[in-house]
Amino acid sequence: MRPRTVLVTLFDGVEALDVTGPLGVLAGANAYLAATAPGQTAYRIGTASPGGVAVDALSGVSLAAGGDLAEAAAPHTLLVPGGTRYLTGPTACNPDVVQWLRRNAPKSQRVVSVCTGAFLLAEAGLLDGKRVTTHWSRAEELAKRYPDVSVDPAPIFVRDGTVYTAAGVMAAIDLALAFVEEDLGRDAAMTVARYMIVFLRRSGGQSQFSAQMRAQIAQRPVLREIQQWIADHPDADLSVEALAHRANLSPRQFTRSFSSETGTTPGRYVAHTRLETARRLLEDTQDDVVRVASSSGYSTTEAMRRAFQRALGLSPSQYRSQQG
Repeated sequence: MRPRTVLVTLFDGVEALDVTGPLGVLAGANAYLAATAPGQTAYRIGTASPGGVAVDALSGVSLAAGGDLAEAAAPHTLLVPGGTRYLTGPTACNPDVVQWLRRNAPKSQRVVSVCTGAFLLAEAGLLDGKRVTTHWSRAEELAKRYPDVSVDPAPIFVRDGTVYTAAGVMAAIDLALAFVEEDLGRDAAMTVARYMIVFLRRSGGQSQFSAQMRAQIAQRPVLREIQQWIADHPDADLSVEALAHRANLSPRQFTRSFSSETGTTPGRYVAHTRLETARRLLEDTQDDVVRVASSSGYSTTEAMRRAFQRALGLSPSQYRSQQG
């Protein structure tokens, strides 16, 4: 396969995690492909800054640039990370970066902003008329500064055409996993997610304020394995008895230990997993509701409908229509 080029814009005041988080996912995808299809590469990753100089990140670390942004060609996937310092004062929004984005971003097949990186895209005029998101704490400011942009502060990421905007670094990891799934398939995305201890990619419509898995990661390996099993097999028998058997514990011991270490009961954990699986399938596939219900572990479509009504106030069909 032909590698997809990925370029990250760097500048003083950048948030280092906005860079390393999604790039970690793409690098993991390269490792996956190297193991499953030797000799092939999924992504050719590069970074560039104005002048090609190292930049000082908000955290105090210095990030080396791979080249001069002025000389960089438009990549397949362009990633614009966020920051804070560069958004304030008379020089808000780095003019060199904005000028390059204005010329080159329209040539890319994917234009991605992370957190307040949306301000740079908006300043370049690339978000006019589009629905976007950013970190909830900066959404009002983005909407006020750029009235032609439709800012939705709720989702973790939004896609509008070729433009993708993510709320923050964890959302950008979810978005990068979505790219891996789109480019290389579900197994690749799940393998990378498992390695990064991200149990299941969150869909873009998921709220910034409610993590898909509202539980903590268990301390004991056997319970972490159960969490992963639930995420990977939502359509399996996930009763307390079945899960306790996998953990080699009595149902009572399992329920007590799982609840203590994750902060939620096994039943609630399974319910959240199945709901988010169904949401992802409704968003990302054309499967009918019968198949979605079965793949997500619901006994009937009516059971799935009740779960959606309780959690979202929508039927599965209404949810799919809302997601476009």
